[in-house]
Amino acid sequence: MKWNSPIFLERILCPSDLTEESDGALAYAIALAETYRAKLFVLHCVQAEAPPDYVRTNAEKHLRQAVLGKLSPVGDPIHWEAIVIEDDPATAIAREAAARSADLIVMRSRRRPHAAALLGSTAEAVCRIAPCPVLVTHPEERSWPEATPARPLLGKVLVAHDFSDCSELAMSTALSLAQEFQSELHLIHVLPSPAERGSSSTEPSPESEFQEAARRLDNSIPAEARLWCEFRIAVRAGQPYREILAYAEQEKIDLICMGMRGAGFGMKALFGSNADRVLRQAPCPVLIARPRKPAVARLVSNGGAI
Repeated sequence: MKWNSPIFLERILCPSDLTEESDGALAYAIALAETYRAKLFVLHCVQAEAPPDYVRTNAEKHLRQAVLGKLSPVGDPIHWEAIVIEDDPATAIAREAAARSADLIVMRSRRRPHAAALLGSTAEAVCRIAPCPVLVTHPEERSWPEATPARPLLGKVLVAHDFSDCSELAMSTALSLAQEFQSELHLIHVLPSPAERGSSSTEPSPESEFQEAARRLDNSIPAEARLWCEFRIAVRAGQPYREILAYAEQEKIDLICMGMRGAGFGMKALFGSNADRVLRQAPCPVLIARPRKPAVARLVSNGGAI
């Protein structure tokens, strides 16, 4: 039975700095574009300090070579476009995503923990201002673009669910991906640890909290999705980012989906937050789901905050 997903990818933006590292993100973007029959925009930002001989034509040539080298030799070719502009990457990525009504940004994080801890990485900056969901890959991950007979493409997807609206958006996104890639879907909710919760005779027992959280996770699964997707539910107690990372390692998860502004995983205090730590330490790519914001192009160009 086909589930009528509210999430559908028609336009995907993939920034590239013309290195082998960013080619890793390009492989994911192409796999998604081929699966959804989406148009792919491959973006390169020329820095002001670039060498004099670093011209637009050379950058476009490198982009075309990178894309053509990763396209599947079978099936219909995807529709894609190379974009080369001179601008700050984080600002340009958000602006170009809005201008082209992108449904998803797929980009690479270099994972430089000490520098990122002080200044934030480009990927984290994009996650703060992007007009659409952002899928962040990294060099140390377990990759899934190459399927094998023994292991399907994107075999396991984990949703970090805190019962917020943005967690529901992450759930819808994960369901769409699970349907397209025939993935096993995992849901996790993290309760406060006993020390954080404190003790009170009026508070429910830990057992009832676990049962209630498990019930709410189960209720978040659409009835029709149960006909074609296998689900697994987990409720744990502790620090959310630690439990999410531990579960992803234990279950060999291929993709973690998180909402942008949920109570437990939100962006109010991104640096040092659970979302930030999951982005930096996850053993697999992380998809940060957020509502579409078409007006971001105007705000970014005017220097406004989102």
